[in-house]
Amino acid sequence: MSPAGEQAFGPLQGLRVVEVAGIGPGPFAGMMLADMGAEVIRVERPGPRGAFAEMPEADVLARGRRSVVLDLKDAQGLALLLELIDSAEVVFEGFRPGVAERLGFGPDECLERNPRLVYGRMTGYGQDGPLAQAAGHDINYLSVAGALYPMGRRGERPVPPLNLVGDFGGGGMLLAYGIVCAVLEARRSGRGQVVDAAMIDGASALMGMVWGARAQGMWSDERGTNVLDGAAHFYDVYETSDGGYVSVGAMEPQFYRRFLEHVGLADHPDFADQRNKDTWARATEVLVEVIGARTRDEWAKVFAEVDACVTPVLSMAEVADHPHHRARDTFVEIDGVLQGNAAPRLSRTPGRPGRVSRTAGEDTEAVLAGLGHPAERIAEWRACGVFG
Repeated sequence: MSPAGEQAFGPLQGLRVVEVAGIGPGPFAGMMLADMGAEVIRVERPGPRGAFAEMPEADVLARGRRSVVLDLKDAQGLALLLELIDSAEVVFEGFRPGVAERLGFGPDECLERNPRLVYGRMTGYGQDGPLAQAAGHDINYLSVAGALYPMGRRGERPVPPLNLVGDFGGGGMLLAYGIVCAVLEARRSGRGQVVDAAMIDGASALMGMVWGARAQGMWSDERGTNVLDGAAHFYDVYETSDGGYVSVGAMEPQFYRRFLEHVGLADHPDFADQRNKDTWARATEVLVEVIGARTRDEWAKVFAEVDACVTPVLSMAEVADHPHHRARDTFVEIDGVLQGNAAPRLSRTPGRPGRVSRTAGEDTEAVLAGLGHPAERIAEWRACGVFG
C-alpha cells in the first residue's frame, strides 16, 4: 500500500516497514529504506516533535514516510501498533533493551503473531552485555569501540567526528543493511529474526582497515603519528591566505610527484623520501608556508586540471553550487530545505527522497482506514485519546 497519490519506485518497493520513531540512527535507517522505495510508516508519540516542532520540513531524517501518532501506553494504541506490525515485513525501534517488551511489542510477541517478521533493534551498546542498559551518545560508543582514540592531532585530545561514525555510519546504516539482509533471508526461509544493530559493533566494523594495519605494525597507537591521522604532510588540511582550506591526499607516488611539482617543491630535500617519517614534520612546516601564501580558490585553480588529489574544503553554505554536485544532483531542495539526495544510485530502479510530514500523525486516519477501520471508529479513538 503506497502513500496516496505516489507512484511506487525504487528497489524496495513492496516492502512495508513500521518504524517506531526515535532519534538519530533509527530515523536515518528509516530514511535510507524510504529513499529506496520501501513504504515506511512512522509511528510517533503524542506531543510536539521536539527540535523540529516549529519547522518540521527541516527534519531531513524523517523524510519519505507517512506519520501515525499512537499512544503506546493506551491499550487500544498498542493494539493498533500490533495490527500495523502484523501487516508489515519489518518493524524497528530504538529503545533501550527491554522497553519494547514492557510496552507489549517486544520481538517474542511480534514474531509469534507474524513469524516472517524482521524485528530491528537500534542501540548503542547492544541487547546484552554489562553496558546494555547504560545511557550514551555517539561520542561514548566511539570511545568504547576504540574508534575515537585515534582521531586527533599528536599530543592533543581526541576530536569527535561529528556524530557520523556512531549514529549514522555505524548505527543507522548498519541497521538498514541488517534489515535488508534479514528480509532477503526471510523471503527464502519464511522465518523472521531479530536484527541487533549496536553502534559499538558498527563503529568497530568501520575500523576494520585500521585494525589490519595495526596488526602489521603499520599503525601506531600514538595519535597523530600515522598516515591517515594528520601526521603525514601529504595527507592533511592546510590553511590558505584568505582563511580557507585545501585538503591534500597525495598518497600514491604519482600524485605526490604532481603535487610537489605544482607547489614548487619537487627538488626540496625534505620531500625526497615520501615515507620517511623523520621528515614529515619539517615538510608540513614548509607546506604551511607555501600553501598559506595563496588563497583557497587560487590553489583550486592550480589543481583543477591536475590529478594530484588536492581539493578545496567547501563549507556547507557553498557545497551545493559546486559544478560537480550540480551535474550529479548530489543535493536536492525539498520544501525549501537543502539536503543530500538519495544514495546510492541505482541505474534501473533509482531511489528518491520524499517530503517530511508537516505534522506528526497527519496520516493516522488514512493508514488506519487502509487496515479496514471505518471513519466512525477512528473518530471514536481520537476522542478517547488513543492518538494523544
